[in-house]
Amino acid sequence: MTERKDELAANLARVQERIAAACAAAGRPREDVTLIVVTKTYPAADVRMLADLGVRHVAENRDQDAAPKAAECSDLPLSWHFVGQLQTNKVRSVVGYADVVQSVDRSRLVTALSKEAVRAERELGCLIQVALDAGVSGRGERGGVAPEGIGELADRIASAEGLRLDGLMTVAPLTGEYAGRQQAAFERLMDLSTYLRRTHPAATMVSAGMSADLEQAVAAGATHVRVGTAVLGVRPRLG
Repeated sequence: MTERKDELAANLARVQERIAAACAAAGRPREDVTLIVVTKTYPAADVRMLADLGVRHVAENRDQDAAPKAAECSDLPLSWHFVGQLQTNKVRSVVGYADVVQSVDRSRLVTALSKEAVRAERELGCLIQVALDAGVSGRGERGGVAPEGIGELADRIASAEGLRLDGLMTVAPLTGEYAGRQQAAFERLMDLSTYLRRTHPAATMVSAGMSADLEQAVAAGATHVRVGTAVLGVRPRLG
């Protein structure tokens, strides 16, 4: 293997060990938690190496980077997750390669995603991004909808042609009552997931936790963790 592939393999093994240990500590089967590697800012060559190492889920947050990368890696057995704030003018491109959009947070975006999924003859998985730091605007600092907006948005996604409601996603907030309290934030997301599944029982996916706090997310019950730096290394600065 190349030096870079050796580095990725070692990092990936450490992350897998962390997930396994967190599952054991929480009394959960290891297969309950899926690793999504966040490959933003890294080249398609790294994605290809990760696929060779067994990674099956990758995530991106900027369409201008993700679209050419996904095209270059279209021969690989990967599921692509879009995790960034998504503008409606990027929806057509994103629907072309993403299998799941984890950052659905407003009705207008649901309408746009549905239109393009139908046009592309695809079924697109959707997660509602929950803003646990939402203020009076009803939106969070990094996007997302306030908890009280989940029900209406879920109904819209579930009834939209071409879309599939898969569950909820959050990013541990930097402000508000959950700032610095990742475990409490993820437990709140799990409570919201339980409530959502009463009306949408198939929406079982809970995406939470990143490199620094994946253990807290697994302890709370997350089904998917999104890890970038711990696998790929410190990100190069964007120009």
